[in-house]
Order: sequence, then structure tokens, then C-alpha cells
Amino acid sequence: MRKLGRGRRIRANALGELALKSKKVMTQTLKQKSFKKLVVANWKMHGNLKQNETLLKDFVATISNLKNTQVVVCAPYPYLAQLQSLLQDTDIAWGAQNLAKEEIGAFTGEVSAAMLKDFAARYVIIGHSERSTAYCESDENIAKKFVTAKNHGLTPILCVGETLIEREAGVMEMVVGKQLDTIIKLYGPDVFVDAVISYEPIWAIGTGLAATPAQAKSMHQFIRNKISALNNNVGNRLKILYGGSVNPQNAVQLFEVSNIDGGLIGKCSLNAKEFEGICQAAEKAN
Repeated sequence: MRKLGRGRRIRANALGELALKSKKVMTQTLKQKSFKKLVVANWKMHGNLKQNETLLKDFVATISNLKNTQVVVCAPYPYLAQLQSLLQDTDIAWGAQNLAKEEIGAFTGEVSAAMLKDFAARYVIIGHSERSTAYCESDENIAKKFVTAKNHGLTPILCVGETLIEREAGVMEMVVGKQLDTIIKLYGPDVFVDAVISYEPIWAIGTGLAATPAQAKSMHQFIRNKISALNNNVGNRLKILYGGSVNPQNAVQLFEVSNIDGGLIGKCSLNAKEFEGICQAAEKAN
């Protein structure tokens, strides 16, 4: 074997060190990206063109350039074009609050994943308790919507959670576990790659009564452990949000908790100042 001269050895060593440094930087960058907080505004059935414009312009002025937090706005279907127009040149992403499980067909009143993509939507909320309760959506139906979103390159935000009766009975983990099991049995744990889960205790939504940091931490850890037991890499990189009466005050405590990777925000996302406070709490928690 031909030996390298001293000059070549120095250059080779230097190149090796450079490659090692580049690898470390890349690893750190990937790690930083994987733990970036996510804050999602769920406007529910609120808004009009004039109010939306004012609110979105306030968002752009105050929270469009956060370094450690991705902000998303999920609005009613009729306003997706407005979101696209006002947010397309910003770092704020947008999405919808539901989608059809079918691809196309005679399904009056439904909106398909392909239609959401026409407006450059990147996210979609799946299985929110307000829908599953009011419209009797089954876990199987929610699972089908979840995989339909994935198949179209949308990031599904899967909502899971228990009622107050279920929590008081101590079966909250069994309830949430069942909601996840339906998707896992049908499509396997790998379907959670690049997806988001939002833990939303039904008893906290819209009540002003949020879960305590300890309650949220316990459930978030349960969810991550459940997925990690089946695929450790998927479980470790999964974003798990907390939703349920989040406000600027309790967000400071909640976002500091391990395994809480952001929030799904309802009422406070309709107030620019309050939503900014929540986003800043997420930004500072990183």
C-alpha cells in the first residue's frame, strides 16, 4: 500500500476533522428542528373576511419570524384562500379543521384533501372532540381521515382525550390508548412519522379549566411511550401538543414541561395579543 507523505497526511486529517465537524453540525441542526415548538390556532366556526384580515395582519406583525416556534392557523374552509393570500410570504403556515375520508365522489358538503392542497394547506385537524361528539365520528372514521391526510402530504393533527367522567374513573389512559390503537392496528405505528398528536382533555376544552402541568406531563409521556414501544425513532420525534383552555399565563408552565411540544389553541387564537403571548411562551421554552 502506498504511504501518504506528511503534507498529504495533514490534509487528510484536516479533511477528516472537517467532515466530522460537518456531521456534528448536521446532527445538531436535525435535533433542533425535531424539537421546534408548534403552536396551532384553531379558529373553529369564528371569523369573517374583515376580522380575519385584521387578525392575520397582527399575527404577521408580531409572530411571523419566531426562530424556535412554528405557528399554524387552521380556519374554516371558506377562508383558506384568504389565509393563502395573506400568509404565503411569511413563516406562518395554514390548514383546515377537518377533511373528508373519501378522495372524490357524491358526498355533498364534504371537502377532500386534494381541495385543501389547492389552497396550499399544510396541516389539518383530525378528530377534534367537538366534531366527534356532535357528529358521532367513530375511531375508525377518524383513522381513515388521518391516513388520507398523510397520503396527500398534509400533516394531520390528531386529537385525543378523555371526558371528565373517564378521568375521575381513572381510565383516561385506557381511553386515549384505544383511540391510538385503532390507527395503529389499521396502518401500523410508522403512520405517525411527520404527524402530530394533540392531547385535549375534553373536560378542559372551552371551560377555562386547563389540565395541570403534572396531568398533562403524565398523559404526554403515556402517548410517547406507547408509540416508542412500537417504533422508538417515530416515538422520539413525534410532536405532542396540549390543547384545552391554554392561555398566555398557563402556557408558560405547560410549555416548560417535558414532552409538551406546543399547543392547539382555541379561544385565545382569536385575540392577537393573547395568541402572541402563547407563541412567545413557546419560543422562550425552547
